[in-house]
Amino acid sequence: MFNIKDILETNRMITQNNLDVRTITMGISLRDCGHPDIKVTAQKVYDKITKKAEKLVQVGEELEMELGVPIINKRISVTPISMVGESCDSNDYVPLAKALDEAGKAVGVNFIGGFSALVDKGYTKGDKNLICSIPEALAVTDIVCSSVSVGSTKCGINMDAVAEMGRVIKMAAERTADRDAIGCAKLVVFCNAVPDNPFMAGAFHGVT
Repeated sequence: MFNIKDILETNRMITQNNLDVRTITMGISLRDCGHPDIKVTAQKVYDKITKKAEKLVQVGEELEMELGVPIINKRISVTPISMVGESCDSNDYVPLAKALDEAGKAVGVNFIGGFSALVDKGYTKGDKNLICSIPEALAVTDIVCSSVSVGSTKCGINMDAVAEMGRVIKMAAERTADRDAIGCAKLVVFCNAVPDNPFMAGAFHGVT
């Protein structure tokens, strides 16, 4: 049984010490959303996210009420879009970023991560297309986060990707210069990516 001292201490931790659950993140696989027509792929991405995460925010709020602890952010991570878009006949993956943005807003989450590519073992067509799309994708979306894994202890460092991401970061900053270069704040370039990383802005789901 809890005594009054325990209850007051817990209340003080929340009201004075800012105790909270920082985030809950739902992982959604989009591997079955690929299609040669990028418009069809984008629609499938939107439909799946809005269906699977329809009650994510509601359940988060119910947990807050049940436990008495605020959950600050509700987020989604998805399969790296470089893999989802690889079957498309388009080299521009911005429509997929827009689909993520619209779906995330529809279900009410704070961020959606997974506009990502993992290139420490080398590039594929989808990886290159995604990386080229990052500056525009981050400029025309609000809650989409992007990441590129350029190296790992096991595989080494893709130095071509390192050089390319330097240019991409610069372009992302320029494309969002009127908004304090927010594009860069939504982009992570890293080595030794955490498997199924849930952390924004580097979140992605279902690989490694």
